Amino acid sequence: MSDKTRIAIIGVGQIGTRHLEKYAQIPDAEVVAIADLREDHAERIAEQFGVPDTYGDYAAMLKRNDIDAVDVCLHNRLHCQATIDVLESGKHCYCEKPMSWTYAESKEMYDAAHSAGKKLHIQLGRIYQAPSRAAKRLIEDGHLGRIYFAKTVNYRRRGRPFVDGYGTPAFVSVETSGGGAMLDMAVYHISLMLYLLDNPELETVSGATYQTLENIDPDRAQESDYNVEELGMAYIRLAGGISLILEEAWAIHSDDPAREQVMGSRGGLRVDPLTYYATLSDLEMDATFDVEKGIWRWEQSDPCAVYYSESQKHWVAALQGEVPLIDTAGLALNTALITEGVYLSSHLGREVTRAEIEEAEPGLGRKHSPKVE
Repeated sequence: MSDKTRIAIIGVGQIGTRHLEKYAQIPDAEVVAIADLREDHAERIAEQFGVPDTYGDYAAMLKRNDIDAVDVCLHNRLHCQATIDVLESGKHCYCEKPMSWTYAESKEMYDAAHSAGKKLHIQLGRIYQAPSRAAKRLIEDGHLGRIYFAKTVNYRRRGRPFVDGYGTPAFVSVETSGGGAMLDMAVYHISLMLYLLDNPELETVSGATYQTLENIDPDRAQESDYNVEELGMAYIRLAGGISLILEEAWAIHSDDPAREQVMGSRGGLRVDPLTYYATLSDLEMDATFDVEKGIWRWEQSDPCAVYYSESQKHWVAALQGEVPLIDTAGLALNTALITEGVYLSSHLGREVTRAEIEEAEPGLGRKHSPKVE
């Protein structure tokens, strides 16, 4: 039998197809089966990527004992059960972001991995990008001093799936997606901040979500049952006296600030483009870096460094024992706690504690009603 890691995929829509493209570039990975309810579609994708076996029911696929890991590429509200089924079948699991649509389900997934003694990896693509890797090293080497403040602000001008012209209706309905901009985009930026901060525990969240823009086609809104938020924001208190500010918009009447920053007692960072702010000899300094050359040098000096350049590449290397797996499940779980807190705080109209979020009714405060002309 081949020494390659044998992988199966559940769901081969837009995201599943992207994952297949990634695995095709990894010599140590072999996709041996895919499952999709649309069997004819699964067969077409299998032929395109040279995958030998297809299934209409993933339960049948999980009965095989020659599969090492399964990649779950379903809609958000289907992540939990599929992931638990994979883990309980004795296989490692890779799951698309967000971990799940609620914190409660994310915790079930996290606990299931520990109970099964299997690896659980969540797709958090921002942490592998070159500026993020370099920022992490600068922080770990102490160049920021005591970190006390971070912020992530990212806007799209008109980027609501389906209602703004791209993607499918499933992305904007609570019944399938579980949420809007917070689960589609903010999870990338929250998880990156948590990664850079060494994943501190959440203390409180004061947040708000909105769906207020009037420039929306009523037919597309009705067809998609568009009922998720287009904007989420929060002030977040983390352990260690760290404050985190979050703003994430699918659509807003503004340009895009596109800033992720971490500030400390000795210096501060903007992640991309990577910039260091400090005071030397009573002079304010803004410093930039040759990030690409630095990454190239690290990967030449350490053959394992390349395994931190992309999510699937890291996953396969970790399964083969080349590198320890980044605790993306822990990062995604803490991210889910924060996003749940934003929804709950917006619903209640006040700041909420970690304990309140953990004890709240899952999914509370998700639905919005669009304003149409």
